[in-house]
Amino acid sequence: MAKNLLSIIIVVLFGIIAGFPFLHEGLIPTHDAEYHIIRFFLFNESFNDGNLYPRWTAHLNNGFGVPLFTFVYPLPNYIAVFLHSLNISFIDSFRFEMFAAIIIGAIFLYLWAKEFWGRLGGIVSSVFYTFSPYHFVDTYIRGSIGEVWALAFFPAFLWAYVKFIKTRQKTFLMLSSIFLASIIFSHNILALMFFLFALSYIIFSISREKNKKYLVLNTLLIILLALGLSAIFWLPAIYETRFVTGLQIFDVTSHFPDLYQLLIPTWGSGFSAAGLQNEISFQIGIANLIVIFLSALITMALIIRRKKLNLHVVFFLMWFFFVLFLMLDISKAVWKTVPLLNYFQFPWRLLSIEILFAAFLAGGVISVTRNRIFKITISAILIFLAFVLGIGYIKPAYYHYRNDNYYITRPNFIDGTNSPGNVFNTIFLNSIPDKKKEKLEFVKGKGKISVVDSKSNLHKFKIDTDKDSEIIVNIAYYPGWEVYINGKKVDVSPTKNGRFTFLLPSGENNVKIIFNDTFVRSFSAFISFLSLLLVIALFKVKRFVTISK
Repeated sequence: MAKNLLSIIIVVLFGIIAGFPFLHEGLIPTHDAEYHIIRFFLFNESFNDGNLYPRWTAHLNNGFGVPLFTFVYPLPNYIAVFLHSLNISFIDSFRFEMFAAIIIGAIFLYLWAKEFWGRLGGIVSSVFYTFSPYHFVDTYIRGSIGEVWALAFFPAFLWAYVKFIKTRQKTFLMLSSIFLASIIFSHNILALMFFLFALSYIIFSISREKNKKYLVLNTLLIILLALGLSAIFWLPAIYETRFVTGLQIFDVTSHFPDLYQLLIPTWGSGFSAAGLQNEISFQIGIANLIVIFLSALITMALIIRRKKLNLHVVFFLMWFFFVLFLMLDISKAVWKTVPLLNYFQFPWRLLSIEILFAAFLAGGVISVTRNRIFKITISAILIFLAFVLGIGYIKPAYYHYRNDNYYITRPNFIDGTNSPGNVFNTIFLNSIPDKKKEKLEFVKGKGKISVVDSKSNLHKFKIDTDKDSEIIVNIAYYPGWEVYINGKKVDVSPTKNGRFTFLLPSGENNVKIIFNDTFVRSFSAFISFLSLLLVIALFKVKRFVTISK
C-alpha cells in the first residue's frame, strides 16, 4: 500500500510539473480558451436561471440566441458552474480544470498500466502520457479543455474495465460505465474516436478470458449504462443537427499531416491550415517513437527466437501503426468511404489515442528483464528521456492579465455564435442578425409592451393593445420556443428572417415566451435519469446481481 501511494505521489509530481503554468496568475493565450470563458459564463447564467441542463444561450447571436449547449460537451461547463459558486472566476476555473485534468490523467494512466507492467512500468507509462507533445499541444496551444478532460478519462475507463475483467466486482462495472459516460460528456468527437478503439480493446480482452458469455453480457450492460447516462447530451445533439448549420465546416481530407511532421519535432502556435507560418505541431514525439521502435524490435526478436509474445504489446503496436496510416494522405480513400470518420474533422486528431498507445508500450519496454537493477536503470532512462524531450513545451510565451468582464462585456466575444468564423447558427437564420433593442415588436397593430421578467430561456411581458395585433419575437426561431397568452399556449409562425411571430388579441394580456424541451429532449433526459437511478441502485445493493454467469 505504501509503495503504491509513493508511486502515485511520483506521477502526481510529474503531473504538477506538466501543468504548473496553469498555477500562474493570468490566462495562457490558446486557440479555444476565450471561447470556453464565454461558454462558462453563459452556461452558469442559464443554470442559475433554473435550467438544470442548459441548451440555449441568450446573449450570443447579437442577442437573438443560439442552441449552443445542445451541441457542446457539458462536463467542463458544469465544473465551471461549481467552481464559480465558490467565488472562483471563469478564467481561474479554466486554469484549475486544465491543471486538474492533467493530474487525473496521470493517475489513471499509472493505475491502468500498473495492471500489466507493475508499479515501475506504470510510472514510466504515466510520465510518457503526461509529457507527450500532443498532450501539451492540447493544453498549451489549442486550449481544448474538453479534449484534455477526455484524455484524463481514457485511461480511467481502461483501468476500470481491466479491473472488472480481473475481479468481476460491481464497483468496477459501475465505474466503467461512469468513466465511459464522462468521456462522452467531456468531448463528443474524442468519445467516438475512443469508442471505436475501446470496442476492439474489449473484444481483445474478452477473447483471452474464460466465461466469455458472462463478460460479453455485462460489457453490454456497461456500454448501455454509459450511453443511457449521457443520452441527455448525445441523443438531442444527433437528432437536432438538422436544425443548425456550421457544425461541420472542415474538410477532413484537407488536413493530413506529412510523415515528416509526425516524426520530426516542431512547435508552433498556429492552426491546421495550408500556407500558415508557425503552424500547429503534429509530432508524435521522439520519446514515443523510441519506445515504439524498442517495442517492435523486442517483438521481432521474440518472433525470430520463437518465444512467447506479449499479446498486449502486439495489439497496441498494431493499433499504433494503423492509426499512423490513418493520419497520412495515403488513407484518404478510407476517410471518404467509412461513415462517421469525417466527424473527426482533422486526421491529426488521432494523436489523442496515438499517445495513449505509445505511453502504454513505454511501460512494457521494462518488462523484458526480471533483473531489478536493470529494470530500474531502464525506467530511469526512459523517464528522463520523456521528461527532457517534453518539458520545453510547457513554457507559455506570455499571460493575459484580464478579468472575466473583459470577455463577457466585449462585442467581439459575446455577440457572435461562439464558433470558428461564427458560422454556427440555426438553419432559419442566414447570418447573424443586427441587434434589436427590444425583444418584442408590433408587426400589425400598436400598443404598450412592458417587460415583467427576462431570463436566458424565459421572458414575461404585459402587453396592452386596443385591437388584435401581430407580434414578432426578436429571438432566433428554434424548436422548443413556445408562447403563452394569459396561460394558454398559442401558435407561433417562423418568419423568413429566422424569427417567429404570434397573434395577440386586443386588451391587456400577460405573455410568456419560454424555451421548453421537445419530446426528444425530454425523452433523453428521462433515459439519463433512469440510468442514473439504476447506477445508484446497483451501487447500494449488497448483493450484486450481474447478468447470470
